[in-house]
Amino acid sequence: MKNKKLLLLFFAAATSLAAYSQSSEEKPYVTRTFTDSNLKELKVETSGGSILVTGAQSGGIKVDMFVRGNNWKGKDELSKEEIENRLEDFDISIVTEANKVVATAKRKNNIPWNDKRSISIGFKVYTPRNMRTDLKTSGGSIKIASLTGEQNFATSGGSLKLDDLDGMIRGRTSGGSIDVTNCRNDINLATSGGSIKADMLKGKINLTTSGGSILLNGLDGDIVAHTSGGSIKGEDIAGKLDAGTSGGSVRLADISGSLRANTSAGSIEVSVSKLGEYLSLTTSAGTVRVTMPLDKGADLNLRGNKVSIPLKNFDGEAQSDHVRGKINGGGIPVTLSASSGSVYVNQ
Repeated sequence: MKNKKLLLLFFAAATSLAAYSQSSEEKPYVTRTFTDSNLKELKVETSGGSILVTGAQSGGIKVDMFVRGNNWKGKDELSKEEIENRLEDFDISIVTEANKVVATAKRKNNIPWNDKRSISIGFKVYTPRNMRTDLKTSGGSIKIASLTGEQNFATSGGSLKLDDLDGMIRGRTSGGSIDVTNCRNDINLATSGGSIKADMLKGKINLTTSGGSILLNGLDGDIVAHTSGGSIKGEDIAGKLDAGTSGGSVRLADISGSLRANTSAGSIEVSVSKLGEYLSLTTSAGTVRVTMPLDKGADLNLRGNKVSIPLKNFDGEAQSDHVRGKINGGGIPVTLSASSGSVYVNQ
């Protein structure tokens, strides 16, 4: 009863309280609005729901809280009384602390997810664009859009979807995919069990997955893309790219800049439109095939069961299984190696 009174006080203090609807997908269970212009930080933490944050607000911060029943079909129709009774299993707070808005829904008593009383509590937050975030959920996805500033977020069981962020971006998921678009500055994202899709990124970029593929498009900057269990594909990439996989192929097109790529169990196929400071491609169990300009000075170190390259203005040693020497007087180091396959350049 004590906790139910606290909940009632909390709801009464809210700036606006949405009318209850059995369809929590349509209307929030509770809405809280803050208008202090000094609020520059947002902290959200929930035990079992998703988090969405978007910088669409012209002023103030609006926090919507959603309550959903958990069952095998993903939703459940609950009465208002059932929801209030189940909310007693949570500590819920939507408050301000100094210059920060804090929204939390923490589960009590270690109630299992498949318990018949189990519910999912998610948050949707609308803020001004300039907002720093710290977001955590144990069982849902995280979506962030249209923000500038430092963003830190993590989920143990959902996907990450990011769009139009500018600043220091740090995100982790233990069991979902990552979809990141139109972000800039300093980006560091990792997943232990999903794929990564990255479009139109610029800056210092670090993308890591332990169990999925990586798809890159329209990237510019200092880029690291590594996977332990999938392929890497990309196009229209400028700057520096370090791409590595332990269990798949590498396919890259329209590369302008420095490139280092390696795989332990697949082939490499690369199209380079403009060489950077170096080009290094290595595979332990496949073929290396490269299309690249040969009108610049380069130091060649090519090795494979078979090496095929059209050579002009070359000074060095060229054999069927290796080529080592300089073209056009030397310059950019080009290393291509296939331990158990062939190397083809402009073939």
